[in-house]
Amino acid sequence: MQQAILVLFVLIIGSCSKDSIEDTVTIDSENVILIENEVLTLVNNYRNTKNYNSLYFSAVAYKYANIHTDYMIAKGTINHDNFTSRASGVASEINVSEVAENVAKNYSTALQAFDNWMKSTDHRKAIEGDFSHTAVSVKTDKDGNYYYTQLFFKEVESPK
Repeated sequence: MQQAILVLFVLIIGSCSKDSIEDTVTIDSENVILIENEVLTLVNNYRNTKNYNSLYFSAVAYKYANIHTDYMIAKGTINHDNFTSRASGVASEINVSEVAENVAKNYSTALQAFDNWMKSTDHRKAIEGDFSHTAVSVKTDKDGNYYYTQLFFKEVESPK
């Protein structure tokens, strides 16, 4: 029996489009790996100060975060469009109980993105959540604007 997924929507904007990712032409943008690593470090350092577990990097979450970051770049705006599809995608590859997401745009440093997430109750809730894994995708568009997608999930043991 597959675990039900509790999907925690972490919204930074009020509306979500119904556009399908298949209907959007995306270009694979290059990752800004230095900033991605800095975000992961900032999140784990913060979690450690609160006595929360450190989050492990997930290649599966990274795959879905990258797809969404490319989608946001193609749209020219941050959004949580198709979040349920991303959460289901992660759950199809890993047994998870919860999935959450933070997105951001136009922060040229990891610290700026992190600090602004921490000012938001919903974003901070994701950072402080009962998760085991994360991955963050940071990419720039053709104009040099930064886009961020961070996915979080809690992996659970498969029933025996």
